[in-house]
Amino acid sequence: MAKGSVYIYAGDGRGKSPAALGRALQAALEGRNVVIIQFLKGKGLKDSDFLRRMEPEIKLFRFEKSDGNYEALSKEKKQEEIINIKNGMNFAKKVLATGECDLLILDEVLGLVEKEIISVEELKAMLECREDTSIIMTGIKLSDDICCLADEVSKIETVKFKVWD
Repeated sequence: MAKGSVYIYAGDGRGKSPAALGRALQAALEGRNVVIIQFLKGKGLKDSDFLRRMEPEIKLFRFEKSDGNYEALSKEKKQEEIINIKNGMNFAKKVLATGECDLLILDEVLGLVEKEIISVEELKAMLECREDTSIIMTGIKLSDDICCLADEVSKIETVKFKVWD
């Protein structure tokens, strides 16, 4: 029986990924190992270098090769990225099956379901591979089917937004 909890941070507001990263830092401070797999973010994010300095406690992976927004890619490039994304999902299954970490963060994985890159059933099957590993999933859209997979769901919405100076 799976003991790890499943958490979801969803909603159209800003802060889902930073909330997940905060939980990653908290887990690392407690001596736990964390794996973060980011989807639909492109490969050139500014936070990569900072997060990579936190290894080996926090390990960051991105399987996509394009810097561009997934929606803006050509049909051919999307197909290539789908293969890369599925490799990332297979890696996540391996991480869960081997118990490689205490906390697995699947950043923007809900977007994969929304874009029909993976199905809810595939996501559920992956979650069932966990034993003691807790999982955080983030994304904008949250269906009832996905909500049922979680132990805790947080809806994040932006009330007011101002860019930092």
